[in-house]
Amino acid sequence: MSLIRPDAAEYAAHFTPYIGLVPDGCLPDLLREQAERVKELFGAIREEDGDYRYAPDKWTVKEVLGHVIDTELIMTYRLMRVARGDRTPLPSFDENDFVRGGEFGRLSIADLLAHFGIVRQATLTLIESMPEEAWEREGSVAGHPVTARALAYIVAGHERHHTRLLEERYGAVIANA
Repeated sequence: MSLIRPDAAEYAAHFTPYIGLVPDGCLPDLLREQAERVKELFGAIREEDGDYRYAPDKWTVKEVLGHVIDTELIMTYRLMRVARGDRTPLPSFDENDFVRGGEFGRLSIADLLAHFGIVRQATLTLIESMPEEAWEREGSVAGHPVTARALAYIVAGHERHHTRLLEERYGAVIANA
């Protein structure tokens, strides 16, 4: 299933960097590859390094993974609403509030990875079951128009953004893996 890349009118400008990280091709295949990469990357990190943060005000390794999970849940919920034709305006969310409220430090990396795997499988099931005409349906998030197609790309790009940051900024932890 190859989706056409959404154009800039299909999403808020702050999502441009995420969508730009998504290569052309079959989106479900990319999402499956990402899931394997996330399992490899986070699974290689020692449990005692799960609370590592590269600067005092930055998220821990576990918080990064928890944030990826939460964001995928939110984006796929939005995707489902828009794809089903629901035009009710949807709110934004504060990722820092969600990370604080998630208390991800109390969970193991293995638990978070299991949660990620379940969420990603649900995302794939939703995406693969969508009728063709649903991809162009439009809704509104935080006062900005968004299509179902754009939300699917945001899911893929957001994960890619955070795994790149993990590799770049949490290198000491990854090197010890």
